[in-house]
Amino acid sequence: MQQVKKPKKPLIFYYCVVLLVMVLLNTIVVPSLLKTQIKEVDYGTFLTMLNDKEVDTAQVEDDVIYFTDKAEKQQAYSTVVFNDPDLVDRLYNSGCKFGKIQDEKDSWVSQFILFVLQIAVFVAIGQMLSRMLMKKMGGGGLGNAMQFGKSNAKVYVASETGIKFHDVAGEDEAKEQLQEIVDFLHNPGKYQAIGATMPKGALLVGPPGTGKTLLAKAVAGEAEVPFFSISGSEFVEMFVGMGAAKVRDLFKQANEKAPCIVFIDEIDTIGKKRDSAGVGGNDEREQTLNQLLTEMDGFDGSKGVVILAATNRPETLDPALLRPGRFDRRIPVELPDLEGREAILKVHAKKVKLGDNVDFHAIARAAAGASGAELANMVNEAALRAVRNGRTYVIQEDLEESIEVVIAGYQKKNAVLSDKEKLIVAYHETGHALVAALQSHSAPVTKITIIPRTSGALGYTMQVEERDQYLLSKEELENKIATYAGGRAAEELIFGSITTGASNDIEQMTKLARAMITRYGMSDEFGMMALETVNGQYLGGDTSLACAAETAAIVDEKAKTLLKKEYEKAMDLLKNNKQKLHELAKYLYEKETITGDEFMQILNAQEPTQE
Repeated sequence: MQQVKKPKKPLIFYYCVVLLVMVLLNTIVVPSLLKTQIKEVDYGTFLTMLNDKEVDTAQVEDDVIYFTDKAEKQQAYSTVVFNDPDLVDRLYNSGCKFGKIQDEKDSWVSQFILFVLQIAVFVAIGQMLSRMLMKKMGGGGLGNAMQFGKSNAKVYVASETGIKFHDVAGEDEAKEQLQEIVDFLHNPGKYQAIGATMPKGALLVGPPGTGKTLLAKAVAGEAEVPFFSISGSEFVEMFVGMGAAKVRDLFKQANEKAPCIVFIDEIDTIGKKRDSAGVGGNDEREQTLNQLLTEMDGFDGSKGVVILAATNRPETLDPALLRPGRFDRRIPVELPDLEGREAILKVHAKKVKLGDNVDFHAIARAAAGASGAELANMVNEAALRAVRNGRTYVIQEDLEESIEVVIAGYQKKNAVLSDKEKLIVAYHETGHALVAALQSHSAPVTKITIIPRTSGALGYTMQVEERDQYLLSKEELENKIATYAGGRAAEELIFGSITTGASNDIEQMTKLARAMITRYGMSDEFGMMALETVNGQYLGGDTSLACAAETAAIVDEKAKTLLKKEYEKAMDLLKNNKQKLHELAKYLYEKETITGDEFMQILNAQEPTQE
């Protein structure tokens, strides 16, 4: 689609041009169109012309004489008559004729006609400028004001998109379900022969960046049919009824170009559950939704018009939108697993030059929980780092650093820590790593750094699971809490005081402890009683308590007890391995960044000694 262009000059410029044209009309054209122009002269000049027999026609009106010159018959003159009893005789003797020169009625009609003509010219020029502006702006700006109810959907064809299923990696289950839609568009006969009808709509749900829009374009690319793409927010208008008109226009275009695919991104903008908030049912968003429901019921599915939609908040959609006959098929587009992440990295890495030591499996393991968009960003960040370092290809180190850039931000080179702060951070991060390594159900440590990042972190400890883990036991969750507490415990053990550096650790361990009690049923007090609900699971998963205030107070007390227990466990582990804590922290203080192999080598150099 062509990008919407802004007009080069403001609208007032064009109206100034029109005003200038009108002034020229009144000063040049209009005088020439009037039948006669009256020029005032003094009475002496009139008598001179009369004596010289230059007056052609004369008209006497009370004390004013209108006359024309024989040399210039189109030019009329007027003069005021003073007390002259011989005027009539003078006129007869000069041989002039008597006739009508100035008719006020004729003059008024002529001026009125010219006034209407000017208005018509003004309107015609304005219409011409409006059409010219709409053409320049591609339908935006003034074009929208002149085309109420027209759909703004962008139309792509296969030759323009060029996206196929092989361009989308890591979402094999979603592609398998969408492949059936492509097959129906290619071979509708075999489905109609058995009496099967294709689902009218498919709803793609999942976190941001997982490739929902890309999958929709891939369906159109595979099917080689027109692809209408529009965002839900484009239906929202200031005037009531305009959104519904855009829906009608969109489906009208789709029916004209069937078979085709209509993709509505962020459909939750117009598809939210209806309530009584709209005054008298005239809410614009509600009218748009009602029209969408009507259109999905009304069009013929056998024509091959498939409606695809994407959302991050499926729980907010109106139930009428999700019933069979509308969006019958719900296709989850989740975060990719280990194999999926590796495949996505390879797809995006085709665009960059790679070194021989690149291990995509190791990068995919380290990027656990990353979406497709984040993985693409990691590959791009690695290429940028290679250019900054003067290389023409990407190496493993570039990709490893790009993971940290996406997760924690760039290295903050202007943040210079004092020696004391640097030492505290070294012991803090070593405390995390040591507690994790001394527990049996913890992910192995792969990297520890005390270089500040732009995200605000003064350092961090990276743990990478050997494989994707979908279930966590109670012991593993408790170990996670103890690992979070390891940093604060190390500070208190070595320095006898605590700092603000553990704020994020405290937030994470508190969230985990409360979830164990309220959602996972891992407390003896409440058992398998759900006390918390998750809102927007694809957008951060905010939670809200669904219990009485007295119960909430008990939950707080139970969480506090659990956190204290795990903090004491972390403290005991560090006390029993204090010598290793000193040794590792000193090495980290000097190197600033150490790998997991270096960490384990120092830790296993000799058996931990108990004090």
